[in-house]
Amino acid sequence: MEPHEEKPIIYTMENKPIVTCAGDQTLFTGLYSLLAQQLPREPMEWRRSYGRAPKMIHLEANFVQFKEELLPKEGNKALLTFPFLHIYWTDCCDTETYKASVKEDMQRWQGVLRLHGSSDWLIVVVESDGKKKNKTNILPRTSIMDKIRNDFCNKQSDRCVALSDPLRESTRSQESWSSFLTKLRTLLLMSFTKNLGRFEDDMRTLREKRTEPGWSFCDYFMVQEELAFVFEMLQQYEDALVQYDELDALFTQYVLNFGAGDGANWLGSFCQPVRSWNGLLLRRPIDMEKRELIQRSEASLLDLRSYLFSRQCTLLIFLQRPWEVTQRALELLHNCVQELRLLEVSVVQGALDCWVFLSCLEVLHRIEGCCDRAQLEANFSHTVGLWTYATEKLKSLGYMCGLVSENGPNSEELNRTVDLLAGLGAERPETANSPQSPYKKLKEALSSVESFEKHYLELSHAALEMYRAIGRMRSARLVGKSLAEFYMRKGDAQTAQTFLLDSLKSYTSEGWSLPVTHTRKQIAECQKQLQQTEDYLQTSALLASDANLTDEERKHYCQEILTFANQASENKDQRVALSMSSFAQLRELRFQPAAATVHVGAALQLELRLCSLMPVPVRLEQVAASVHFSLEQPGTRPGPVGSQRRTGVSPDGTVTFPATSPSYGPPQSSAAAALELYEMQDRSPSDNTLNSTGVMCKNVHLLLRSNDSTTSLDMPRGSASALTMEDGAQMLKTNDVTLLPGSNSIVFSAPSMQAGTYTLRQLCATVGRVQFVLPHIYPIVQYDVYSQEPQLTIEPLTDNLLAGLPQRVKFTIVTGHYTVKKGDALQLTNSTSMPILHSSSCSACILSSTEELVGEAALSIQASEKVTSISLPPTPPYHILEFQLEVLCHIPPSPTRAESERLTNGEVRHRPKSRTRYNSGMASIDQKVSIDCPWSIYSILISLTFYTPFRAKHSLLSAGKRKYIQVCLQNVSDTNFCIANQTLTELQHTPSLELLSLNAKSRQLVYSKQCLYSLWEMKWSRETLPPCLQCVFNASFSPADAPDTALKPYSYEFQLERVSTLYTVKADIQPAVGEEQCRAGSLCRLEVSITRLTDATEAEREDEEAIETEGLRTTKLMYEVVDNSSHWAVCGKSSGLVSMPVAAMATHKVQMEVMPLFAGKLPFPSIKVFKYLPHTAPPMTQPDTDSCLENDNLSLLDKGLEDQADTASLRSRGSVHSLGSSDHQQQQRSVPMPRLDPFSPGQVFNCSLTRQVLVLPSTDDHVLEVNVT
Repeated sequence: MEPHEEKPIIYTMENKPIVTCAGDQTLFTGLYSLLAQQLPREPMEWRRSYGRAPKMIHLEANFVQFKEELLPKEGNKALLTFPFLHIYWTDCCDTETYKASVKEDMQRWQGVLRLHGSSDWLIVVVESDGKKKNKTNILPRTSIMDKIRNDFCNKQSDRCVALSDPLRESTRSQESWSSFLTKLRTLLLMSFTKNLGRFEDDMRTLREKRTEPGWSFCDYFMVQEELAFVFEMLQQYEDALVQYDELDALFTQYVLNFGAGDGANWLGSFCQPVRSWNGLLLRRPIDMEKRELIQRSEASLLDLRSYLFSRQCTLLIFLQRPWEVTQRALELLHNCVQELRLLEVSVVQGALDCWVFLSCLEVLHRIEGCCDRAQLEANFSHTVGLWTYATEKLKSLGYMCGLVSENGPNSEELNRTVDLLAGLGAERPETANSPQSPYKKLKEALSSVESFEKHYLELSHAALEMYRAIGRMRSARLVGKSLAEFYMRKGDAQTAQTFLLDSLKSYTSEGWSLPVTHTRKQIAECQKQLQQTEDYLQTSALLASDANLTDEERKHYCQEILTFANQASENKDQRVALSMSSFAQLRELRFQPAAATVHVGAALQLELRLCSLMPVPVRLEQVAASVHFSLEQPGTRPGPVGSQRRTGVSPDGTVTFPATSPSYGPPQSSAAAALELYEMQDRSPSDNTLNSTGVMCKNVHLLLRSNDSTTSLDMPRGSASALTMEDGAQMLKTNDVTLLPGSNSIVFSAPSMQAGTYTLRQLCATVGRVQFVLPHIYPIVQYDVYSQEPQLTIEPLTDNLLAGLPQRVKFTIVTGHYTVKKGDALQLTNSTSMPILHSSSCSACILSSTEELVGEAALSIQASEKVTSISLPPTPPYHILEFQLEVLCHIPPSPTRAESERLTNGEVRHRPKSRTRYNSGMASIDQKVSIDCPWSIYSILISLTFYTPFRAKHSLLSAGKRKYIQVCLQNVSDTNFCIANQTLTELQHTPSLELLSLNAKSRQLVYSKQCLYSLWEMKWSRETLPPCLQCVFNASFSPADAPDTALKPYSYEFQLERVSTLYTVKADIQPAVGEEQCRAGSLCRLEVSITRLTDATEAEREDEEAIETEGLRTTKLMYEVVDNSSHWAVCGKSSGLVSMPVAAMATHKVQMEVMPLFAGKLPFPSIKVFKYLPHTAPPMTQPDTDSCLENDNLSLLDKGLEDQADTASLRSRGSVHSLGSSDHQQQQRSVPMPRLDPFSPGQVFNCSLTRQVLVLPSTDDHVLEVNVT
């Protein structure tokens, strides 16, 4: 135990909590190794105050012999030298020995502890079986334990522990040993927690006194670092790091307050001049030299920061967070530079750069020592900042010491180098044997120009590759720009230009205007040294237009261009082509006329608005625009002047170009070519219908060119004429133009001698030997020159042309390239149903292509029955001739087929075909007009559609034997009409028939969508009427707003068949026997009487279906009683067949039972009568004439689809028998079946159609249903 006693306490990472051992030292020595080995094996839960989370820790201890000197003196608050627990060891097992020596020794031990206020102690009594065997008069162990507890542990019995022989491997010994370790850990942790809490409270009290005079940060630093050491001793590195971070933040806040004018007195010691700048030292766990300086309050700012960061670095590496070290190091280095400025610390020029350089490399070497190569490569993003910062500081030292200039350092710079090396001091022993130590690198780099260049390029390229590896291209280009400045100082312009162009690419793509300007100035200097004339002129043009430069600088670069342009050259045709984007910008282009579409030979002007970016006026020898011409494809342009407006052209003919800053453009070549897309349409030459459409790109040769080509089509090396005339394009030119700074206007006269599309492709401004070229004009600028064929169109002046009234139509002739001469005429061939009306005062208007009135001329019209000749006035080409004519389309009567007629041109003319417009209800009539034009050998066939304003329908009404004819005339147009002179005549003029008009008014007003009804009664003298009547309805009409206009005729033909009434049907409903009135729910008797009014007609005599029975001719009828309104329930059979004699006043009666379902006045059920036509095959059995059909499905067979809606009601309510099997149905389909034929309107008169019967409610008083109709 002697080595443990004399071992000095130093601040190292091996410090452990101190535990003193008193009593039998020989006994403790035998147990020391076992105790030190097994104590930290089991973790203990450490619960701390202030709500901090508990932690599991492994306790270790430094066991030393008890001495009074180890106990803390008054005011000594050091934790590392503080004994946390005191243990007294004894193996006494007899009373005499205990009383003689052990008890007295224990009393002295406890007296010393009480004197120093220590209450953390433990008495361990070790039981040894060997001693028991040697001594016979010993007391049991429990008696010794009791005596010790009575003497020393009256109130703290747990402070005395019995330990059975721990060196034995018995179960009892192991349990006793395990219990002892648990007790030892618990007491040690309790003491540690208590004393640590007391220490934290004292430290917190000291920190709160920081505003008092005399408070010292260095003293407080040592106190809180003591706490950090304790946490580190317990391997709680995170808590230890927090202590250093709090010290860092506290010191930083004081420095910031000092900079704001609120300084502390103790900061004066940190404001002393910097005399040593040897960088950080991270290879020691604790830098005792700097710690002693801090303890004596003699440390400088760099000493404090260096020591503080070294401790943070050590803890972060223990926490396996090496990449956080690099991040904190970069922040530390930048903050130290600012803190030195805030504290106004005197620093030798370059000393701070040396300190930063050495510190960066020291951190990097420290990280490399704890990480392998794969980890370093995967975490370049954390270390590249330190590499870059070290490179910048080395570059600064090189400039300061004259190691970058071409001539080398001078004497003053050599003296500065010597002073800087002297401030580094001697190399530290930790790095003395390292050939790549930061100290050696800096000393070697400052020793010569070659060594500096070697180390600087090595660092720069390392940082550059790291940035590229992690994808930080902006930072890589920033390092490259720094390298470019270095190479420029060295006179290597070619290498410098490579790095500068790479940086410029990044700046321009991201829009950094000021870095772009600065980099271009450097590029211009390199290009001038390398005699790259064209590139230098292009860069000078960009700088001359750069608003970030002063006017003097801009004029200087502009003069460079003008000086070169005015120099005499041996080859006069050799010119330099530059991008126009840096010289002037095309802002606007205006067409006159605005439509940008003219006919062949017409005048078209283009006004260009150029904004000059030069700071001085520039005289241009020539401004030229190349025009690409494409022939007009047949059918691609359907219209003449009224074609679609070009995309990007405003209604006033202006094309606006986007304003871009030339500062962001590329320095040597123009931007990529824009897509020039055109719509391509293929139309039919005959009727101009669209066959196909597509998109075509006209500048594919520019888009698909090689990107790395050395010769660009955008920047030609030849003259402007060679540039623009390469593909045979035309030119727009103007000479001797002076461009003033700002907006300028240039006017061109565009060529229009050939029909087609003209596209402006390029713009070129010539100044002496220099040409400024705009290789692509975007948006696409085009104008069209058209050669149009003459066209004739006829269009109505109203939405709908009404038949029967004079209607005005407009003739429009677009002359196109044709000149209408005197004597030219239009020959119109029309049908007789549509004559052309004309007057002697008809005139025509002559308009220009822009629809401006040029003049008027009278028309000479000569007309015959089918041909109308219109003499046209003389009209120049590309003008419009308009005039109006009146046409009249006769309303056709009922559609009758007529013989084919032929037009005068030989075309067969058919009757006008009428069709109905379902949206308006008007029937349309198509009229064809054939026109012969003087400019074509072919006739033009034009169709005009007229609409009939009326729709007529008729109906036959009956009242017994009396007959009436009603005609409904509906106005289906949007015009109001006056209707007069309605007449109805019979075309066959039957003498015995008279149509008596019952209409009161002869003239009536019919509004739009209204109907006019007219009624006539039929009077006849014979007993029977003719079987067929041909009638025609005639009326006169005129528009309501023009009553004085001559009335126009309207006729409607129709035919009536089988007009006479053959049968009358009469029904009667009687209540049940014994009842006076019908009641709901009670059966009633329905009697149906069918009476024939006339004898057999000629048609019936010829009818083969009539049956001759005993000299009496009969016919079969089918009756059906249905109730569609669900008022009645028909009980029994609702339909049946009757044989009706074909004789006047023959009557047949049918009776059945019905039940009213509701109370009230109910209408009679509907009674229908049909002709029954049996099948041609002889019937199997003769049906009973008075019987009803068992199955009324018979009435549905062979019936037309148009009548199924009516016959659907033939199914009776009382019918129960049906065709149940599919075999039966198949059998019925295979044999001829009978069918029903309805009577014509008026042949059957139902006398009970509108009759009603009173139905009383049933006797049940609880439910009352009343039907009111």
